[in-house]
Amino acid sequence: MTDFGIAGKIIRLQNFSDSRAIIEEEIKRGATTIVIVGNDETFGHVLSRAATCEILFGFLPVGDDNTIAGVLGIPVGVGACDILSHRRKVRLDVGWFNNRYFVSRLHILPSSITVEYDEKFQATAKDRMELVVCNLQPFEWESVGKDRYTIHPQDGKLEAFLRPITRQGWFRRPIFEEPSIFPFEEMVVSARSPFVVEADGKESKETKIKIKLARKKIEMIVGKERRF
Repeated sequence: MTDFGIAGKIIRLQNFSDSRAIIEEEIKRGATTIVIVGNDETFGHVLSRAATCEILFGFLPVGDDNTIAGVLGIPVGVGACDILSHRRKVRLDVGWFNNRYFVSRLHILPSSITVEYDEKFQATAKDRMELVVCNLQPFEWESVGKDRYTIHPQDGKLEAFLRPITRQGWFRRPIFEEPSIFPFEEMVVSARSPFVVEADGKESKETKIKIKLARKKIEMIVGKERRF
């Protein structure tokens, strides 16, 4: 980073760190760019809390579990420094649900849920079903091969992947149908019993959530090989 003329204050985050408060304090001190160093989990941990901060974000991916970096066109490791130095900027969509933001994706574990989207369509299943709402992080599933669906995080919509369970396999492992994929602007998910929601590394139990695009967009440095 030093060789590329990139220097600044280094802040090490803990699980309980309030990234929004930290970044807002650094903005007051004159910071103009925040660079997140880590993997998908780090990226989501910071931006799900700091999505409303008015500042340019960069990403330097290191280690394993870096699917978001590929979407942004940022290589893992030292090659990311070249991307940061060129400062190619775009504005990206942000997801919102129940007064929380998510940048990567939202995952509802297999549950007996009812899904209604855009106030027009409703989906249920005889058994449980899994729901994944993607923004930046791709969704992968196993079928004949291993499929990956990359999202366009500037199209003004979120994409949902709905997979009902068809039967139980060996060791009670669920067997899913091929996912139904549909874009939407607003979705309501409800159930009689609490279901588990994972969003950018944070987990909670809910009985009803509303999912939609936030009005806020994030300004992010990306590479020319980005996938959108």
